[in-house]
Amino acid sequence: MADRLNHIDGKEVPAASHRTLALIDPAAGLPHGTAPLSGPEDVDAACRAAGQAFPGWAATSPGHRQTALLRIADALEREADAPADAEVTDTGKPRALFLADELPAIVDVLRYFAGAARNLPGAAAAEYTPGRTSILRREPVGVCAQITPWNYPLMMAVWKVAPALAAGNTVVLKPSDTTPSSAVLLARLAAEHLPPGVLNVVCGDRDTGRSLVVHPLVRLVAVTGSVRAGQEIAAAAAADLKRLHLELGGNAPVLIHEDADLDDAVEQLSSLSFYNAGQDCTAATRILVHRRVHDTFLSAFAERAAGRRPGAPDDPHADFGPLANAAQLAAVGRMLERLPDHAEVVAGGAALPRPGYFHQATVVAGVRQRDEIVQGEVFGPVVTVQPFADESEAFRLANDVPQGLAASVWTRDHDRAMRASRALATGIVWVNTHGTTVSEMPHGGVRHSGHGSDLSLTGLLDYTQVKHVML
Repeated sequence: MADRLNHIDGKEVPAASHRTLALIDPAAGLPHGTAPLSGPEDVDAACRAAGQAFPGWAATSPGHRQTALLRIADALEREADAPADAEVTDTGKPRALFLADELPAIVDVLRYFAGAARNLPGAAAAEYTPGRTSILRREPVGVCAQITPWNYPLMMAVWKVAPALAAGNTVVLKPSDTTPSSAVLLARLAAEHLPPGVLNVVCGDRDTGRSLVVHPLVRLVAVTGSVRAGQEIAAAAAADLKRLHLELGGNAPVLIHEDADLDDAVEQLSSLSFYNAGQDCTAATRILVHRRVHDTFLSAFAERAAGRRPGAPDDPHADFGPLANAAQLAAVGRMLERLPDHAEVVAGGAALPRPGYFHQATVVAGVRQRDEIVQGEVFGPVVTVQPFADESEAFRLANDVPQGLAASVWTRDHDRAMRASRALATGIVWVNTHGTTVSEMPHGGVRHSGHGSDLSLTGLLDYTQVKHVML
């Protein structure tokens, strides 16, 4: 078993208390190592290191920051086996999918923000009153606390760290207590290219995160996590008026109209809905289908879902891996057990009788809008299918949940697609596709899915503050 360590001020150190958390391999359900259970003393050390490093890092040129981020990207790409080992051991996801899908996207995000560091927008100098010239400075915020989840540990860490560093901030990152390995590895690789204290990682549990959020040196808190976590963090950060960047839960509606290419929709969604075992806040989890094609779509989709194969990291035929931990597997099982009598499981529906936290790809039909499984985020390989009568009902059902992160609409009608893009109350709308992200476009939600954007120039600007200078 391997022991992970915190990364504070350029050094790898255990928790001051020497307390640790066991890390569990979700593909086997067995311990594979430990990570520090950091307390307030460790959080304080990391925040102080970030605070001391901030003036020097903020004063570096954008070109200098660009070079550092490009070198970190090169290191991750060159040493691909190391991040793959760290990610796969903690999450159980198929190694081949991580190397083919996730790692190239992670490297691209670092390279995008390396370039964006040199392209911050600013207003031109102008005279808005006689004899006075106004200019705007866009400056880094300071020490940023970043808390990342267990579904895409390395990707979510990079989505947070890259724009913060590109803008000239320093970071204290707290990864999930169950999946810290890739964040620790990221800090180790980055330490070769960053001054000490610019990027710090403290491992731990919820109490560690609470200590980080309320630390007086922290000026911005960025979180990817559940709605509940976002609400708690917002309340804690309010006492010190810290800036917040919240990417929270999703419950993505998928609108399939009667003119959609059903074969294409079934093909894409039967893969995208269950990717990463459905542990994705943009996963296509609520499929709304026009009544004319509902039965045809449901039959084909359930058949394809039944053929989706969960498997271990080294299984070349696995479509997805296990759920991330025992608690999440149990939560998915309890939600299915509580299904009302009018709902019907038409594919899957059960955990696999094998070691680890594997669950079948599951499709549930006959659901109603107020059902728990429709209103709540399952965060597992479970998809609901329900009919709609017309476009207005489709929009109403799609928007009638608390979350508003992403949605997709499937139609051959351009005007309908444009109406949907206006009507859907989400931060992202895809047309005849679902789930694709690019570094150049923002990723964020509305309502209970939070506020602020990852990726894109918008994400970079979230880590800056504006100063008006008049001469």
